[in-house]
Amino acid sequence: MVPLLIRRVENMSWICFHGSSGSAIRKWQFGLIFSVFFSIYVEGQVRYSIPEEMTTGSFVGNIVQDLGMEVKRLKSGRARVFTEDSREYIGLNADKGTLVVKERIDREELCGQVTPCSLHFQIILENPFELHRIDVEILDINDNTPVFPNKEIRIEISEGSLVGARFPLENAMDPDVGMNSIQTYSLLPSDHFTLKQHSHAEGTTYLEMVLQATLDRETNEQHTLMLTAVDGGTPQKSGTVKIYIEVSDANDNAPVFSSGLYKSSLPEDSPNGTVILTVSATDADKGTNGEVMYSFSHASDMFTINPLTGEIKLKGKLDFETNKQHKISVQAMDRGRLSHSSKVQIDVLDVNDNAPVITLMTFSNPVPEDASPDTVIAMLNIKDLDSGRNGQFKCILNPDLPFRIKSSSSNIYSLVTDQMLDREIMSEYNITITATDDGSPQRSTNKTLTLRISDVNDNAPLFEKISYTAYLMENNSPGVSIFSLTASDKDTGNNARISYLIDDSHKNGLSVSSYVSVSSESGVIHAVRAFDFEQIKQFQFCIKAQDGGSPPLSSNVTLTVYIKDQNDNAPQVLYPVQTGGSLVAEMVPRSADVGYLVTKVVAVDVDSGQNAWLSYKLQKATDRALFEVGLQNGEIRTIRQVTDKDVVKQKLTVVVEDNGQPSRSATVNVNVAVADSFPEVLSEYPDFTHEKDYNDNLTFYLVLALAVVSLLFIFSIIAIISVKIYRWKQNKLFYQSAANLPVIPYYPPVYPDGTLGTLQRVYNYEVCGTTDSRMSDVKFTRPDSQNSLVDVSRMGTIEREKEGADVGAKVRPPNLSYIQMGAFFMFWPKPDKPDLNNLVIISLLFSGTRSWVTWGKMPRHNSFKNSNCPNRCFFWLTLDLRNY
Repeated sequence: MVPLLIRRVENMSWICFHGSSGSAIRKWQFGLIFSVFFSIYVEGQVRYSIPEEMTTGSFVGNIVQDLGMEVKRLKSGRARVFTEDSREYIGLNADKGTLVVKERIDREELCGQVTPCSLHFQIILENPFELHRIDVEILDINDNTPVFPNKEIRIEISEGSLVGARFPLENAMDPDVGMNSIQTYSLLPSDHFTLKQHSHAEGTTYLEMVLQATLDRETNEQHTLMLTAVDGGTPQKSGTVKIYIEVSDANDNAPVFSSGLYKSSLPEDSPNGTVILTVSATDADKGTNGEVMYSFSHASDMFTINPLTGEIKLKGKLDFETNKQHKISVQAMDRGRLSHSSKVQIDVLDVNDNAPVITLMTFSNPVPEDASPDTVIAMLNIKDLDSGRNGQFKCILNPDLPFRIKSSSSNIYSLVTDQMLDREIMSEYNITITATDDGSPQRSTNKTLTLRISDVNDNAPLFEKISYTAYLMENNSPGVSIFSLTASDKDTGNNARISYLIDDSHKNGLSVSSYVSVSSESGVIHAVRAFDFEQIKQFQFCIKAQDGGSPPLSSNVTLTVYIKDQNDNAPQVLYPVQTGGSLVAEMVPRSADVGYLVTKVVAVDVDSGQNAWLSYKLQKATDRALFEVGLQNGEIRTIRQVTDKDVVKQKLTVVVEDNGQPSRSATVNVNVAVADSFPEVLSEYPDFTHEKDYNDNLTFYLVLALAVVSLLFIFSIIAIISVKIYRWKQNKLFYQSAANLPVIPYYPPVYPDGTLGTLQRVYNYEVCGTTDSRMSDVKFTRPDSQNSLVDVSRMGTIEREKEGADVGAKVRPPNLSYIQMGAFFMFWPKPDKPDLNNLVIISLLFSGTRSWVTWGKMPRHNSFKNSNCPNRCFFWLTLDLRNY
């Protein structure tokens, strides 16, 4: 590379090329570069101004004229436009030497509220190189109308609001800038409100609507205003929004009666409940402020008024002889405590008759409910001002009452009980005593007594149900409310004052009071401790409700509390087991088909219900296109055919997530080895380790195997000694009879292939086994052709020995007899010394009387790599039996 150094002096710049010592430039290139001088002429900076939204092809400027060059220079220099953002809004017409609009320009899209808004680009010429910077300023036009955020504005204002109250309004938005942006706001009509426009320190404005005249809902419930935003462009554009002001009612009007004086007349013998007249008042307010309640200014024994309708009725006895006219003051009041009064005049019309008069002498009120029959309740004096037959009368009570009236003496009557009373059935009696004379027409008088029955503690508290069920979420805070019990007592007063107690018992060896407590007054059950669903799922206890009578009465109820499970336990992965110091890999043969089961992730969640529903997802994988995880069962299977291109070492991260809210999850890393043989796996996992427990088990098995080999060694020693003793005896017999037998020399046969014939009786058996693999190998190795029982050099020695032997000499044929046993064990590396090559070889060799034990490390050999042995562990046992 040759860096460019651009220097600018006034309106002229040039570029010098310099080569560095590390540049790979040929010598002729250096000569060419340093022999040619390149200069770039820049005729200052050209700047244009155009309005936005010009049509495509519109003229921007004559670049040839402004740069002082000819059109043919543009063609010969292959003039082109270069922009940094690769988007050309301005194009170059090389034939005319002009700049034109190439693409629609929206100033608001390019610059937003930033001013000024400019396009910067360069015109590049070649032969020689020239760079000309062009700036085109985009002028804003008034192409956007002010817009309010909402189509309408609704504001509720109380008619009691004070003048000067302010209500903020949202500003309109106009993407234009400068004078084309929003300049003024107006609010019409302006009878009650005016518009104030304020400015923040950073230049933004905000609007406020100010109340300048009091509102009256009774005059106008709703005001509609029009807020207008106008920009300063030419022509001006504006946006409007309607403001609906709902005037809420204030209680500023008192009720008004339709008349200041109401008059009515009534015969003196009018019965109780006779409607005399109805008063009426109206309130100009609305809603609850316009609701009117009627009452008497002073309580009246003769008349009643309906508080809602204003209907006045007679409730007493009119007597023309006593009072000829009644005047009542009536009051109408609204919910706001504003009132108005009026007078009611009732004239009594005379009837030439007098009804009996009932006078209450004594009245025992209240009466206990356990009062015996014939208990005196009241003493009455009844008389009639008339005389003769018209002065005679009789007294009766309203029917279906447990009372009766009896005469004690002249004009004296007693009101007594007729049967046992029960306050819980009827706590109050309205006893009406009617005295009717014998006149014509008959006249009668009613006397109503309201008798209250006092309570006796004869009822125990009662619950609505015999048992209750409550549910409590586990991990609760101590003191939280579990349930609320309510018992009712038909008695009253202290006899009905109920206290709640816990009938203390034991649950799981603990007192119930250590689980819950109860409020003695309210019956609210509180948790004393935090509960764990996994430890206790439900418990039951009794609550006693006891009244305050003497003696107290009580009742019990059973409450069963069920602890609801909460998703407070994350899933626990049972398999594969993850430990910090070991690594477990699952092996997948390269011949595995689609759907091949690699392994299964097994997890549990100690929660219950949907909190224990587990789903399995593959979070990360070395090759996502090779494996998938079953959503429900956690099975890891292949999703395509395994190929030779797939890497051996695959690591999968599986997320186990429960279905609780919020959900909890656990992750497990699964190591997968894509290989057909175990040595190939070992080459990819130099730090392959096992768990400590697995090492302990493996060590046990290896020690057991060593013991077996030791037994075999002892048995072999015994066998060798036995064979040697037998051979020694046989040889002794042979040598003793050799003098009488001819010596026949031994000549080993020679086969056509040029080798000496031997009986090859050496076989190697390689056994590969594993504790948790689906593959095991047994390899039968061909006999070793190089192990000959007779050596050629040894043959010559034998022949020479035979030639020089005397007939009477003792001839010992070659006697090579030994058993070679080898045991190979592979130990996994210990966690504290991780070394894959820590392979221990135990070799037991026996030859004649010589034997030794060799401990060592087995090197990584090609034959060991190619062994079709699965992973984890294997044993190799070779039994070499030779006999000559």
